[in-house]
Amino acid sequence: MKKASLVPKELLIPFILITSLFALWGFANDITNPMVAAFKRVLELNNTQASFVQLAFYGGYFTMALPAAIFIKKYSYKTGILLGLGLYGFGALLFYPAAAWESYGFFLASLYILTFGLAFLETTANPYILSMGPEETATQRLNLAQAFNPMGALAGLFVAKQFILNSLQSNATDENGVIIFESLDDSAKAVIRSADLMVIRNPYVILGLVVIGILVIIALAKMPENKENGVKIDFWPTIKRLFQNRNFVEGTFAQMFYVGAQIMVWTYIYQYAEVLGISNASAVNYGYAALVVFLIGRWICTWLLRYISSTKLLAIFSLLAMAFTLGAIFLPGLTGLYSLVGISFAMSLMFPTIYGIALEGMGDDSKFAAAFLVMAIVGGAIMPTLQGMILDLGGSNYDDLQILGVPEVNFSFILPFFCFLMVLLFSLRVKKN
Repeated sequence: MKKASLVPKELLIPFILITSLFALWGFANDITNPMVAAFKRVLELNNTQASFVQLAFYGGYFTMALPAAIFIKKYSYKTGILLGLGLYGFGALLFYPAAAWESYGFFLASLYILTFGLAFLETTANPYILSMGPEETATQRLNLAQAFNPMGALAGLFVAKQFILNSLQSNATDENGVIIFESLDDSAKAVIRSADLMVIRNPYVILGLVVIGILVIIALAKMPENKENGVKIDFWPTIKRLFQNRNFVEGTFAQMFYVGAQIMVWTYIYQYAEVLGISNASAVNYGYAALVVFLIGRWICTWLLRYISSTKLLAIFSLLAMAFTLGAIFLPGLTGLYSLVGISFAMSLMFPTIYGIALEGMGDDSKFAAAFLVMAIVGGAIMPTLQGMILDLGGSNYDDLQILGVPEVNFSFILPFFCFLMVLLFSLRVKKN
């Protein structure tokens, strides 16, 4: 029997255009993850306060995903994409006045608005990719599109390292490796703080201008789209149908736990490395390694899904993630750091596979279902804040306290372990049925 095509020829150009957006929001995600450590140093915050970067960033997804789905249902995919790009670009450009005012709250508000745009893009792009071909290859098609997400993420990390972390005066050390900024008086700190906030500002402003440029290109492009102008939106009947679907409900919670785990692993790798005497700028190299193995995992999993069921593969990779996480908690030195990097390989399958399982057979209800799965990204807002609270148990440093014989930064990865356990239970339940 002839295998179903992955992407029909007539949909190849729209597929490429929409797939490019996956790299665009990957860039935003991974230029922002190192900012938790950067803002902590520049603005002299504690770990919980610094984690508000992720609370604002991923909180924007939760706030805007459902309105995005309603908007897309009423208008069209293309209109939703254009509005998403507009909000994305506007939020990035707001970094300019935020730096001028030297306001942490303004920076958080800018990130919050920026992710309004990302919520529109993800709510639109994921179900659109699923619809671009036969249903039996939908999960494999989404894995292929999602494989371009870490490419954008790698570019975001590169910019974060080369143009932000390497240029921050507050990261400078003396000949003994001690941070100079911490010993300065208030007036000297104020001068460095102003300069460093400008360093943080500039890449985001440039990003905003690039996004506006992409908006213009897509606005001029001709793309097939599902227009439903004037169609009545049966909101509550649709919601009722969704929450009667067990795979969807459990998939939404599994997605929330997975995203929480991913953001914790990618955010606190810098703090984990710092306890080992590795600077934030140098720790980006381990962030690179994590994204590279994540990208390799995506391509491998896209191939494996042709031969192994998505639920079985999800269970295997959940167990692998749990094993790597235990290594990050209990293995000493660089071995633990390598285990932390290894988690990314195990995570590579999870987001698109959970997404595909949860949306399977949804038909037109997939637009609202997709919104709830994007809202589940709120796990990336909640979980890092909880991990930051664990890091503050003994003080503002990352190794003030020993828990189960390991520093609190190691122990804090018990939260990702729990999250991967929830994903495992979801995959086993779906596989059983």
